[in-house]
Amino acid sequence: MMKINMQFIALALALLFLNVNGASAQDRSYEGTIRIEPVRLEQSGEFLHIDLDVIMDDVKVKSARGVDFIPQLISSTTTRDLPRISIKGRKEYLAYERRLSVMSRKQKDSYRLPYLVEKNYKKKSGVLQYRYALPYEPWMADARLNVQRDECGCGESTLMNVEYAFDKVTLERMLVPYVVTPYLSYVEPMVEEIKSRDVQAECFLDFVVNRVDIRPEYMNNPKELGKIRAMIDDLKNDANVNVKRLDIIGYASPEGTLEANKRLSEGRAMALRNYLATQYDFPKNQYHIQFGGENWEGLVKALATVEMDDKAEVLDIIASIPIEKGRETKLMKLNGGVPYRFMLKHIFPSLRVAICKVSYDIRNFNLEEAKEVIKKRPQNLSLNEMFMVANTYPKGSQEFIDIFETAVRIYPESEIANMNAATAALSRNDLVSAKRYLERVKSADYSPEYNNAMGVLLLMKEDYELSEKHLKIAKELGLDVAKSNLEELAKKKANAIEIRKKSK
Repeated sequence: MMKINMQFIALALALLFLNVNGASAQDRSYEGTIRIEPVRLEQSGEFLHIDLDVIMDDVKVKSARGVDFIPQLISSTTTRDLPRISIKGRKEYLAYERRLSVMSRKQKDSYRLPYLVEKNYKKKSGVLQYRYALPYEPWMADARLNVQRDECGCGESTLMNVEYAFDKVTLERMLVPYVVTPYLSYVEPMVEEIKSRDVQAECFLDFVVNRVDIRPEYMNNPKELGKIRAMIDDLKNDANVNVKRLDIIGYASPEGTLEANKRLSEGRAMALRNYLATQYDFPKNQYHIQFGGENWEGLVKALATVEMDDKAEVLDIIASIPIEKGRETKLMKLNGGVPYRFMLKHIFPSLRVAICKVSYDIRNFNLEEAKEVIKKRPQNLSLNEMFMVANTYPKGSQEFIDIFETAVRIYPESEIANMNAATAALSRNDLVSAKRYLERVKSADYSPEYNNAMGVLLLMKEDYELSEKHLKIAKELGLDVAKSNLEELAKKKANAIEIRKKSK
């Protein structure tokens, strides 16, 4: 029984050898050994690279025979034969050359030429290098490599065991710029117990010569008075507003004495108050008359908008000579009085302006009320009320961002409004707006939210050194998200270094 088993095992091993090598030792096309060593199966860019070494040890191919090695890419859906390596004996190689010599160009184009043809006339050892690349296709992502050996040229081939090294294509690790995920923090504004506001309108009234009473239909008065009425009507028609005070401020142009200008501007301010008293039922004690002075500030602003000879000299006199030291006299003497007469005719009339400033309180709103008010009269909401409404929406949503942009539009001088608007801009990658808002924040050295926002802005602009400085300050001030941004900074810097190395 043991003898039978041993005979069976010997027969099985012989059959296995025949199956692996494709033929018995007597029928093989060559002497010696040939083995395949894998070098590379890798996608790089748009190509798949297949590199193999065919290692020969004392190989001699029979003269009329040859052996082909055919690499194959095999995936779950596709099998593709690649150009083969052909090692030919002497007579087989000469026959191959004759076949090629009688082929037309068209026949050669359709004939699958080997990648490499090696003529073998005597025993030889060495390495044949197979280095092939083909356009990469998606199905190749999970492909493996087989190599078939064909010793008869008849299509009957034997699988060579190289798939252990190439069980899957190595996909190129594409280096792309790391996209920073910013971690942002908003500042919650303080609650206003009393929401006190003021609004003002300017009017340039025309008076009959030597008169200080207002004639509503005289010259440009209808338009100018209409501006003030529109402002007051807007407040009067809002049930949430309580008007507290009306300041009427009169300004005079610089010509003449200060005493005369004061008397004239106060008389005209009083005339405006008397006019408004005929239009509205505000108590008289809510009106307050003020003399704003000679309107030198208005003159400087007006000069910036006009072309005039000697303008630089005029501005220098205004800046360097006090009113009580003869500023106006100096202007009147400049260049024979030419610039002064120009200003007297074209600029001074617009400096005789009256301003009506209305101070008022707005009642506070609960969250549900604020959600409705923001749709129609967002100016009635405090920054805190807007903040509450914003937080009813997902952070980073368009509705969330819109509220912070509305807040900074209504409160452009508020540092908190500007910080939150900058943070909202960063959330949508608007670096230009974020920078503009942060530039308006003056007292921000010890604000963790400001330093965090500035750190994120600089990180996204790839100024890593300054970014790290601001983020460390925010971290030291106790802002947790700054730690996450420092981690993002580290990833971004490492990625930038890696890309730089690869590009060299």
